[in-house]
Amino acid sequence: MPVARKIRVLIIDDSATVRQTLTSILESDPQIEVLGVASDPFVAAKRIAEEIPDVITLDVEMPRMDGITFLRKLMAQKPIPVVMCSSLTEAGSETLLQALEAGAVDIILKPKVGVADHLLESKIRICDAVKAAAGARLAGSRRPVPQFTRPSHEPEKKLTADAMLPPPTGARAMARTTESVVCVGASTGGTEALRVLLEGLPPDSPGLVIVQHMPEKFTASFARRLDSLCAVEVKEAEDGDTVRRGRVLIAPGNRHTLLERSGARYYVSVKDGPLVSRHRPSVDVLFRSAARSAGSNAVGVIMTGMGDDGARGLAEMKQAGAFTLAQDEATSVVFGMPKEAIALGCVDRVVPLQGLGGEVLRAANR
Repeated sequence: MPVARKIRVLIIDDSATVRQTLTSILESDPQIEVLGVASDPFVAAKRIAEEIPDVITLDVEMPRMDGITFLRKLMAQKPIPVVMCSSLTEAGSETLLQALEAGAVDIILKPKVGVADHLLESKIRICDAVKAAAGARLAGSRRPVPQFTRPSHEPEKKLTADAMLPPPTGARAMARTTESVVCVGASTGGTEALRVLLEGLPPDSPGLVIVQHMPEKFTASFARRLDSLCAVEVKEAEDGDTVRRGRVLIAPGNRHTLLERSGARYYVSVKDGPLVSRHRPSVDVLFRSAARSAGSNAVGVIMTGMGDDGARGLAEMKQAGAFTLAQDEATSVVFGMPKEAIALGCVDRVVPLQGLGGEVLRAANR
């Protein structure tokens, strides 16, 4: 049997310590190899001229040329999937959102020295981000999307939503009411896909709760950006926030968000907890909570992203009577999460991104 080709990564960072740490983290994964390292974009450009990597990790602040400027030049001349690497700051998160708009595939946090569990979580997130980027479709690129095989086993324990809440009972949660709630899950490519979805919604849209895989601090900036662009109100979810018409709640990074119900009122609980389906927040956790609390009053939407987070939760929503939607392959940056949900047979309709908003409204008003 032929050996699958590894994902080749070029690391660009002015810190020798970060370059060394990222190299160690990435090469701990048998599917990834570090093609080279560069201290700034000028050194990187010479390396790219010699051999084109599958993925680039790119620091934001560097001497001679900043990462955003280099990213824009790269995307205009030779599109290559880029994962931006940043420290955890509120100010930096605004810059990173500009990077996503400029064509970056994802954001990772620079690894920090800490206890073993924190380092393990960093390794999982960094390696998964690089793998997702390797299979991303880039706007304006004729580069074929490489097909990388899945590992035959998962080296780290992968928890399910059971770690946060019990599964739904076999019976449907409740009878239909006049109000519907929409739960959405997205990952790689989701920041721009969610903008397209939400910009098309009217101000009286049903309440939405969204999990977008994104580091803490960044979700607040992401919510503010969307709020400035959309007719609906968009905010980072806080514990106890009411889900109501015209409001969109974005799960905060590094916290799980659950849908709850008290009488006729839907609200969210924001909780700490372990990685579920290798993520925190996890789409599976949100979707399971929707199956338990909303049943047939819910609409589930799974969008672009790598892996299978959300697939089992969407199946639980479907079993509880919810209407379910998935973004199609042609408009997904990474067709991982929707594909897994479709394979489970729990998707009522597969829709291109541009038509997803209308389908959400029709499903919520059915």
